[in-house]
Amino acid sequence: MTDHPTPTARARELVAGAYDTHIHVAPDVMPRRVDDVSLARRFAEVGLAGFVLKSHYVPTAERAEVVRAAVPGVDALGALTLNGSVGGLNPVAVEIAGRQGARVVWLPTVDCANQRECQARDPAGAKPPMWAQLQEDLARQGIQAPAIDVLDAEGAVVPALRQVLALIAKHDMVLATGHLSGAEISAVVAAAAEGGVRRIVVTHPEFTSQRLPVRTQRALAEQGALMERCFTTPYTGKVAWETLFDHIRRVGPEHSLLSSDLGQPFNPPVEDGLALLADRLLEAGFTEAEVHTMAVTNTRRIGAAPQTPGPGAAAPEHMSGPSIGTRHGR
Repeated sequence: MTDHPTPTARARELVAGAYDTHIHVAPDVMPRRVDDVSLARRFAEVGLAGFVLKSHYVPTAERAEVVRAAVPGVDALGALTLNGSVGGLNPVAVEIAGRQGARVVWLPTVDCANQRECQARDPAGAKPPMWAQLQEDLARQGIQAPAIDVLDAEGAVVPALRQVLALIAKHDMVLATGHLSGAEISAVVAAAAEGGVRRIVVTHPEFTSQRLPVRTQRALAEQGALMERCFTTPYTGKVAWETLFDHIRRVGPEHSLLSSDLGQPFNPPVEDGLALLADRLLEAGFTEAEVHTMAVTNTRRIGAAPQTPGPGAAAPEHMSGPSIGTRHGR
């Protein structure tokens, strides 16, 4: 598919200064639409502040540092996803990522038990995620990682995850919930909030392996979590646009964060994603102030510099007011 919509000038202006906190670009283990340095230049051209480099398989903090040096003024941020390729719920990987300046830690995605066990079927015409083929290839070779559980048989957070959450809090990184189930997300968010994690994002709650009901989203929002509304989820037919809009209205724009989840060769340019989503929201009747809150104010909470307390200091209040800043001082 190459015939994609073009964002309006109004939408471009409305999302200026935003971070796209969920993108998939080259270099990667599968084809991507654009490489990270080229994307940084495009972000500079359209007035976006920065992006978080997500990989399902490898850490990206070192890449992000190179991109920031190559394109000053665009805040490329590194991340870590706790799938089998980095040892799953691996505290060592989290500690190293924190020391390298990674901003976001995703809990397991392609290797979580929920994603493996999920029997959900995409609606007719929905495009399967690109990683699905790679996962099938690994399984055929007999080297697919074991499914990763985040809760024990009694529904409690496993000890390894508690270690991970403590390190996320220590480095003031952002916790993203990955492809966990609703019950897992609820337990993990509660444990993270209790453990001093300040910034929590519920990863695409409308995605086929999440499908979180509004009541669950509201309960998570009450604990300070932001609901991530990804452009690709409705654009690729995994959920109806009206369902996405209804969820935002009922949970509240102040509890939502816009991202693109773009980078696939068949989808629109990554730098267009936030503006295209803004256009859709405006057409659906959301105000410019609401769109700005979701696209800019809340994404800059994710991009803001860490506020790690000194030795013996109390952990900062969970999800306290936004700390706006386009550079992280590392």
